[in-house]
Amino acid sequence: MTSHLPFLLHAAAKVPTPTRRAPQALTSKIDVVLGIAAWAGTAAGVAGVLITGTMMAISMKRGESSEHMSRLGMVLGGCVLVATAGPLVTFVFA
Repeated sequence: MTSHLPFLLHAAAKVPTPTRRAPQALTSKIDVVLGIAAWAGTAAGVAGVLITGTMMAISMKRGESSEHMSRLGMVLGGCVLVATAGPLVTFVFA
């Protein structure tokens, strides 16, 4: 094993270390796609809250009891997930 050590050290010295910079054309396209996804997630969250509120108002007017609070909790949980996804990924990978 000791006879191969100089060869391994010499081979390890030639291993390239890539940079963490992606091409500018790729990063600009990815930024556009992520921006659209963020706006779509926000719009879906707002629509979910509005639809759930409307369903709660209709069922209250009819006198029905439904479990809309659990649905509202799921919608608000999704909103929190969408809102924190970008900063969380930036914190972890930056």
